[in-house]
Amino acid sequence: MIEDVWAALIVMAFSYALGSITGAYYVVKYLAKEDIRYIGSGNAGATNAGRAFGKTGFLLTIAVDAGKTWGALYAAGLLFEGDGVYILSAVCVLLGHLFPIQLGFHGGKGVVVYLASALYLEPLTIAIMAITMGIMFASLRKYTLSGFISMASIPITAWVIGDSFIIAAGLLLMLIIVLISHTNFIMPKHRR
Repeated sequence: MIEDVWAALIVMAFSYALGSITGAYYVVKYLAKEDIRYIGSGNAGATNAGRAFGKTGFLLTIAVDAGKTWGALYAAGLLFEGDGVYILSAVCVLLGHLFPIQLGFHGGKGVVVYLASALYLEPLTIAIMAITMGIMFASLRKYTLSGFISMASIPITAWVIGDSFIIAAGLLLMLIIVLISHTNFIMPKHRR
């Protein structure tokens, strides 16, 4: 039992630490020597980095955020076994991304971490999400609403096509956290 507790604590600490490497913050610091939290919407995420610095800022941020997610999941899978370990790692990366300690607990909103986790754990869910996004956007002509609806297809697809209830439930938990992060309830606008 103690080994399981220690394994969980190691995965949680390592994943949170990697998650705290908030791509937008470091990309913008490197590109412009500015704090992304004082630019545009004040969010330390890929969309705001893209608004501020175009495709380069957007793509570099996605690369950092996806890379840290895949790195944490890969390491967790190397060290320990079970789908629960992957979900624990993914959730802790997401929490680190949302609440990075070195940035005063003000990070991004977690979309890239959620999508990168889904791509790593159940790759087909991303293809279904892309198709859903195309259909929703063609119908609604509203990008954000279409995006949220298509992201909701990920845990459903994981449950239908996957062989792990834990992965599907974990992706659902991550979706809920990401949706909540898009409200001012836990992520108020950060202005100093």
